[in-house]
Amino acid sequence: MKTIKVVAAIIQSRKENQAPVVLATQRGYGSYKDWWEFPGGKVEPGETPEQALAREIREELSADISVGQYLTTVEYDYPEFHLSMACYWCRVREGHLTLLEHEAARWLPLNDLRQVNWLPADILVVEEIEKAISSDYHLPTV
Repeated sequence: MKTIKVVAAIIQSRKENQAPVVLATQRGYGSYKDWWEFPGGKVEPGETPEQALAREIREELSADISVGQYLTTVEYDYPEFHLSMACYWCRVREGHLTLLEHEAARWLPLNDLRQVNWLPADILVVEEIEKAISSDYHLPTV
């Protein structure tokens, strides 16, 4: 089975006196159209995961991000391929998020991420985030 290596950004935002939120984006194409995911994409030859993530977010959301702490790598078998997805905490450094490839986006509270219909691999990321915030985990500063 073919393996596809991708990266995903867990873009967090926190305003004063509010709980932290992360960005979820809704796919506008393909067999999983209308499902939700963490934004990101394929790692091109010669790129580090961090470089790929910064490039993908520029291409998909027209913003520059700071790639921070690594969270997890999810391994998931879709019917057509095996997905290996490295996930990093990120924040918007410059620019405003503009949807160039997705149908919609939502900021979801970290303690209530299951408001949307996540892609199967992204559910595993949600579970890792839930584990992290239920422990003595402190959100990374990015």
